[in-house]
Parts: sequence; C-alpha cells; structure tokens
Amino acid sequence: MSKVVITGGTGFIGSHIVECFKNNGEDISLITRKEADIRSLEQLIKAFQGADIVIHNAAKASDWGKYKDFFETNVSGTQNVLEACKLNGISKVILTGTCSVYGEEGSPIVKDENSPLKSHYNYFADKIFPCAMNYYRDTKRLARTLAIDYAKKNNIDLIILDPVWVYGEREFNTGFFEYLENAKSGMPFIMGSAKNKFHVIYAKDLAKAYYLAYKADLKGINIFIIGNEKAEYMDKIYETFCNIAGYKKPKNAPKLLMYPIGFIIELFYSVFQIKKPPILTRGRVNMFYDNIEYSIAKAKNVLGFECEHGFEESVKNTVKWYKNGRYL
Repeated sequence: MSKVVITGGTGFIGSHIVECFKNNGEDISLITRKEADIRSLEQLIKAFQGADIVIHNAAKASDWGKYKDFFETNVSGTQNVLEACKLNGISKVILTGTCSVYGEEGSPIVKDENSPLKSHYNYFADKIFPCAMNYYRDTKRLARTLAIDYAKKNNIDLIILDPVWVYGEREFNTGFFEYLENAKSGMPFIMGSAKNKFHVIYAKDLAKAYYLAYKADLKGINIFIIGNEKAEYMDKIYETFCNIAGYKKPKNAPKLLMYPIGFIIELFYSVFQIKKPPILTRGRVNMFYDNIEYSIAKAKNVLGFECEHGFEESVKNTVKWYKNGRYL
C-alpha cells in the first residue's frame, strides 16, 4: 500500500479527499499549516519523508487579498512541494488546479483541456484598479505552468485536476452557502440571470476523481477537468438549493444595476485597505451573469469518472448538513 500525503487536507475540498481515501482504506498523512507551511521548503522536505505520492491541494483560494500572498502560496508553495517531492524521491504528484485558468468570461463555447489558457479577466478599469479575483486565477495559471515544466524536467508523473465550481458539506466560501443565507434573510433581489449556464460539482464526487487519479497508472503529464456531466442553468441551481432549504428564492437583479454597485464597493474597500472581503466585487458580480461550461469527456474516458450522486440528492445532503450544524 502506498503512503499518500495530502496538503490542505483540513480545508473544504481537502477534507472530502481525505474522507474518500480513508473510506477506501488508504494510508494517508495530512499536512496542515501547523505541521508544515508550503511556503517553507525545509518543512516540506521533512513532512514528505516516506511518502510515495503527494496530493497538493493547499492554496490561497479567494477573491480578496494581496497579490504577494497569492503568489507566495500558489506559485512559490507549489514549487516547494515539487522540490520536496524530488528530494524525497517521490515521482507521482496530483495537483489541484482550477477550471478558471481557461477563462471565466461569458462564453458560448464548451471548453476542454485543450482550450487556451485565459486566466485574466479584463474587468472595467482593471489596469489601474486590479481585481483580486484575477490574483487567484493568474497565480494558479503560473503554478500550473511551473508544475508542468518542473515535472517534465525531473521525471515526475503529474496529474492536474481542474474542478469546476464546488459545493457540498463544509462549504462556506464558494457562494452557495452565502446565497442560502441571503435567501433565508428574505432578501427580495440578488445577482443572477435565467440565461447563463454554470458548471458545478459535488465535493464528494470531486473527491472520487482524486481517488481514481491516484489508482490510475498514468505516466507523464495528464490534465482533467472534473465536473457534473453537463452544466445547468444557474437560476435552476439556486432555485433547487432554495426549494430544498425551504426558502423563497430571491428575484434576479439586472447586471446593469449590480455591476456599478460592486465596482464602488470594491473600490472603497481597496482604497481604505480593508482586510475583510467586501460583499460585492466586479468578479463576484460577473460570475452570476457569465455563461461557463466545460467538458468532462476526458475524465470520463480516461479515468472512468462519473458522478455517483444526483444533483438534487447532493443538494439535499448539503442543506441537511448546514441545518444539522445550525449554520442555517
């Protein structure tokens, strides 16, 4: 049995990966920031000793913060992970990527692993007033390029999994929980459109993809987009969440109204260097109106990946977890 080391194993996605591997009887070891900070090569070298494979899931995933912090964690941290793997003789790495490197602009095209990388979203006034949503996307793209080059030069078998938008138990920061909070409060209007599709994946199904990638004997560089069989209309996604939670779904507010508000709030928070993320930014507004679809055909054909949970079933599980924990 191989020894698996997982970075970021206590986070939202990471905790589901850990749960999946434990349920399948695998020997795993978690690397938390208290044990080893991925920004420290020395700490990682020690933490990876005796491992056969590393699943690198730790990252700064947010739409708020300083570029320096994103770069140090997502780019330098990934480089440290790969270097520590090399020095410990670990030749297989699974890296958590993101579908956002292909671009999250509104697009009628269903994107796949061969689509060009377009991580930077050209927001209004972005050149003089950068949007932190791009900090995450751009540094994940840099980390991806670095990882591929490093793996090729050092004979590391690298698998990159690019999840679409993730929901599930223990999610508080990807938007679904916040939407339910707003619906529960009786908010009459909220960002959204009935015209755009949005691609999502249940966290437990995503974790299964990691296990399939771990068990697969793949050599070289392999990249897979992981998501539901197809994208669904965003309006239907949030309507399902609200119906199952027993809340009235807020009506969709027009983008022409919400974008200026998001811009002003984001500018105010930036000028006054407020650390707490604002409720609205240009990035958050656009996400509710852009059409975002990806193909999972490669993951299905190569890894044999299929979701085990139906959409309504997985939403019921998620909402039940929130309510049992008295989060809603």
